[in-house]
Formats: sequence, structure tokens, C-alpha cells
Amino acid sequence: MNNFFGTDGIRGEVGIAPITADFLLKVGWAVGSVLRETESGNVSVIIGKDTRVSGYLFESALEAGFLSAGVNVGMLGPMPSPAIAYLTQAFGASAGVVISASHNPYQDNGVKFFSSKGVKFCDKVQKAIEEKITMPMVSVNSSSIGKAKRYGQALGRYIEFCKSTFDKKCDLSNLKIIVDCANGATYHIAEDVFKELGASTIMINNTPDGYNINQNCGATDTNQLQQEVLKQKADLGIAFDGDGDRLIMVDHLGEKVDGDELVYIIASAWKKNGELKSNTVVGTKMTNLGMRKALLELELNFIEADVGDRHVMDELINNNAILGGEGSGHIICLNKSTSGDAIIAALQVLEVISKSQTNLYDLKSKMTKYPQVLINIKTESDVDLKNNSNLADATSLIESKLSDKGRILIRKSGTEALVRVMVECNDLELATESANYLVDVIKSK
Repeated sequence: MNNFFGTDGIRGEVGIAPITADFLLKVGWAVGSVLRETESGNVSVIIGKDTRVSGYLFESALEAGFLSAGVNVGMLGPMPSPAIAYLTQAFGASAGVVISASHNPYQDNGVKFFSSKGVKFCDKVQKAIEEKITMPMVSVNSSSIGKAKRYGQALGRYIEFCKSTFDKKCDLSNLKIIVDCANGATYHIAEDVFKELGASTIMINNTPDGYNINQNCGATDTNQLQQEVLKQKADLGIAFDGDGDRLIMVDHLGEKVDGDELVYIIASAWKKNGELKSNTVVGTKMTNLGMRKALLELELNFIEADVGDRHVMDELINNNAILGGEGSGHIICLNKSTSGDAIIAALQVLEVISKSQTNLYDLKSKMTKYPQVLINIKTESDVDLKNNSNLADATSLIESKLSDKGRILIRKSGTEALVRVMVECNDLELATESANYLVDVIKSK
């Protein structure tokens, strides 16, 4: 049986299997069939997408697949992934579907799913879908075919939901904020949220054309935002990725503030006011050593999950915790929403700034990050990292050099054809040298 699901749904290059119209037609039918088999009564799904040009194609394919399985469909148009998580519950749908490749360029696309509770499908449901995909596609009879409609009020409902997570006693009127929407799904939402809460907002990269999503902008490339913050003499900058589930910020000095630092800022404030449930924060194998030590100083528990926000979510639930995230900007505030939501996470940081009367630079400076060198290696075929004796020897050598002052993480990407090599150490020169050495060993194989 094929394993189509990666760390964040099904994803790949458009036109190359599995990201083709015929396959996503089959996926729609397979998901719809599984839902029909496991739920009683009328089954419905809602479908949203980011701003990629291929979204039009796959929206139609998925719609047809669901209808052929006898599932009703609500079409939402361009909408952030976390908005779909919220609206799935708000509209009482059986599942929510997002057509997106998140932070990837426009040439890629994919699909991910939320359950009726607004959380991503569990492994059991994904396995059932993958098994169904291998079966012949058989449509229901004409009397049972699903119906489709468009929801016009979805945008306003999500904007109001985001605003409801922010303490209205806080005043943002003294803040000048630059917001980078990555020409993605937050382009028609973010400005309304921040302006209606009182902030002076300047928008950049909020004119998507189907091809410019994540292109030299947004959470994956903050250079333009950093320059704009300095140019406009803004208090801070906010960057989202293409589907609005990643957040990176920029302080008034133009310095980048990543997901680890933002989680620490929120955790510190919530610990102080008693809001941090179980005094626990969840991160991943990529979480910076500096953040781990800073949390320890706050007497907070740190739990390490596998990379991917779905794994962070699992650990949050298993440990009765409410706050977790990744350095890449996935931040989950379970007391505010059921999924990682970049707009809501940004609002939590702004709330801390407002209540503490402290700027973003000073808040992040309470945590000292270890230098972290991350190198991505493009791969044409599957790479066996476990049974590579040369790599094992090289890793042991580097680990002995780093001792207790650093660490190594080598893993395959769950969303792209990449091997990621990460070395973290309090000595940047040693971290760089070590990472390059490991990359050379992997490439030589």
C-alpha cells in the first residue's frame, strides 16, 4: 500500500504524481467514502485553498470526487489553513479540506484535512484513506450524489474569531506594524484583524497573482520585511507563510524573531499570569537548545516531539498542555484555537507587548539562542540514512567534538525531496564546519 501522506498531508510538484487532477479526484472520492462509512446521516465537507494558480484545478477535482462519493461540499475560496480548522467546526462539517503547499513555491501544491473537531486527521483515518485510494473508484447512484454551494460569510466569521482571542483591554493604537502576507491566503484577512484592533498597519506582499506566493517574501524569507521595518521606522513586523499557519516576526531593530523565540515569549507571559496549563511547553527535535535552557530557568517542562505540527499537537493533547511550536513558525495555542494559527499566535505576542509595555526586542532578548546551522540537500532518490556506515562514523566523530555543547539532527523532509542536516553549538564556527563535513559525507554516498 502506498503511503501518500507526509508530515503535513499530501504534497508535491503540480503535474507530477501524486499531485495531478485525476489523483485528487480519487482522493476526494476516497476521503468522502471513508467519511460515509464512519459517520451517520448527511456527510459534508468544506474546501478552502491558498492563492496558487493550480488551486482552481484541484478545487474542481476534489469537489467532483466528494460529490461522487455522496458528500455535500461547501466551497470557501482562498482561506488560511487554520481558518478551515475553525470553520469546519463552525459550519458543522464532517471534515475540512485545504488545498495548499504551505511555504513551498507556486509550482508545488497539496491537500490536507481537518476532522469535524478542527484537528488534522489521525494516522488511523489516513491509513483508511490510503487503502481506499488503492480501490476502484465507484460513484454513488444519481439519487445520492452530493450537492455543492459557496459560503459567502466565511471570511467575516473567521476575522471575528481571530479578534475574539485577543484581550480587548489591550491597546495597539501606539504600534506601527508591517505585515507581510507572502502573497498567500491571509492577504484579505490580516489587515482587517490588526486594524480593527487599533494597530497602524502597513501591508506588503498582499497582491497574489497565482504565481508569487512565498516568492522572496513571507515567513520563509523575511529580508524584505526586515528592510521595510527599518525604512518605515515601525515597531515590529509580522510575516506569514502562504497558507497562514507559520509566523515569524521582526523587531524594531530589523532582527528576525523565530518560532522558538515567540513560543518562549508567550510561555513566559502565560507562566507569570497562571495561564500556562500544566507548566509544559512542547517543541520538536529542531527546537533550539537556548530555548530549552530558558524554559528550564522558568521551571517549565519541555517535551520534544517529532518534527511537524501534527506531532506537536499529539504531544500537547497527551500531556494536557496548551502551548507548543516549531522554530519555523508553527505555533499552537490550544486555549485559543484547535490548530496552529499564525494570526492568532501574532495576537498573543502583541498582547504580551501591550500588557508588559516592553518591545519585541527586549522580550526576545531574555532567551539566548544557540547558533544553528541548517543545510538542505536535494535528493533525486530515496536516501538510506540509517544504514550508512560512513555517516554513522562521521556523526560519532562530530558528536565527540561537540560534547555537551551542541547536538546533531539529520532527517528527511516530510514535505520536500530533501535531507536536512542541522548542527547546533554555542560555537558558530564549529557548528558550520561540522554541518559542512556531514553534508559532504552524505553527498559522497
